[in-house]
Amino acid sequence: MRHIILALALFCPAAALAQGTTPPPASADKPAAASQPMVGDKPLVQVGKKSAAKKGEKAAAPGKPQSVAQKLQACQDIDDATKERLICYDDIFKPQPKPKAAPAKGVNECRFVKEEDERLTCYNGFADKIPRLPR
Repeated sequence: MRHIILALALFCPAAALAQGTTPPPASADKPAAASQPMVGDKPLVQVGKKSAAKKGEKAAAPGKPQSVAQKLQACQDIDDATKERLICYDDIFKPQPKPKAAPAKGVNECRFVKEEDERLTCYNGFADKIPRLPR
């Protein structure tokens, strides 16, 4: 009985070491692509992560439109008092400046302000008051 256990203890690790984990080298008649893993007769394809949206870009699922509040909050992520933030706001509400605009009562009325700095301040005032929504 001891001889059988001793023989198994010697042969099992030797058999495991004999099975190499390195793929065989590609020969001249086989292309290098043949050494990659295969599923049936097709090469295995690995799917990567989706690229993260750039800062300031509105990231939304293709079939799920964002609300105005979510778009305004996305603009809040851009540095304050910059042209990029104003452009982001102007993409939501197209500017339609009036020579004598009344004080805005809502965020959509900020588009009537002619001066860019005043328009940005107007948008920021309303966007800061929006409660944080889950993204």
